[in-house]
Amino acid sequence: MENGETKTVPKSWAMVGGDGPRSYAQNSSYQASKRRLTLKALVLILQIFAHFESRILDVLLGRIRTFLAMEKIMEAVEQKYHAQLQNSPPLEFQVFFNDVTANDFNTLFKTLPSYQKYFAAGVPGTFYGRLFPKSRLHLAYSSYSLHWLSKVPQEVVDTKSPAWNKGSIQCSGTAKEVAKAYSAQFKTDMDNFLNARAQEIIGGGLMVIIIAGLPDGILMSQTVAGIFNDFFGSCLIDMAKSGVINEEKVDTFNLPVYLSSAKEFEEIIKNNGHFCIERLNRLNHPMMKMKVEFHISLFRAVFQGLLEAHFGRDDVDKIFEYLAKKLAENYDSVFNAANHQHVEHFILLKRNIN
Repeated sequence: MENGETKTVPKSWAMVGGDGPRSYAQNSSYQASKRRLTLKALVLILQIFAHFESRILDVLLGRIRTFLAMEKIMEAVEQKYHAQLQNSPPLEFQVFFNDVTANDFNTLFKTLPSYQKYFAAGVPGTFYGRLFPKSRLHLAYSSYSLHWLSKVPQEVVDTKSPAWNKGSIQCSGTAKEVAKAYSAQFKTDMDNFLNARAQEIIGGGLMVIIIAGLPDGILMSQTVAGIFNDFFGSCLIDMAKSGVINEEKVDTFNLPVYLSSAKEFEEIIKNNGHFCIERLNRLNHPMMKMKVEFHISLFRAVFQGLLEAHFGRDDVDKIFEYLAKKLAENYDSVFNAANHQHVEHFILLKRNIN
């Protein structure tokens, strides 16, 4: 790795591993319900898929919920390739599955379809830094990952900062200084991500990003996810007031998650300068009504590692028990907006040819 490119690896956590009842693998059916949305996104890719001249297509996939996407991308490339080159030899694909070093790669490899028509490899490491040699990839695909920040902005946990986020665990959008701090961290992370991928993707190569986002003019606190996060934060505050968990830990707990508007995301990409935007679409995912137990199981599968790192393992069971009890009592008020939709941004980028 060249001088200046080595980066300090940020502290990371993973979804609950394995295949037990609390694992992410057993609690991701809600994400699986987004299959129709993923297919809709892939249709957009097919409309402008470029021809790849190489017989080996190297693909980087972010996170592990990507087997379906890989199959459809391969089908699209093969159809395009054979339509343009009659009697052409078979294509070969190499796919790299990336996640943080704490991810359960054993479960990933066990889950790989036995019929996959590609060479698979796991690449541990943060995607906010370099993962591959220069000009190695033809296509990168990141799905529901980039809304996770590399870290919580330092200002929001600094009691002397105007951005101190006491009383909240997220960037709700109502506090100007907090929103500014989160936005700055998101921009830094996205620049790092784009710069790293620009080194790894060949000129003219493609990158697909599907990221949770906000409609223009809508605050995080007005979304279903934001309303639930605020409710969870209120549960933590209640537990601290009653002495069940440490109040100082509650005051310094913030989710490293930021949802951006399409306009903000577009500005970051254009200012970065390494990619041109081929498509930027908004995809809506209707709110699904689920049982309280499922909400808690899914939330725990995603956030247990983060909560254990901050509060300690002994308090995690207490936190989820209290959250389940309060959610059962307040379900209709928390999820009372059936018309609310989860919004995703679909972005198709092409690497500029220097």
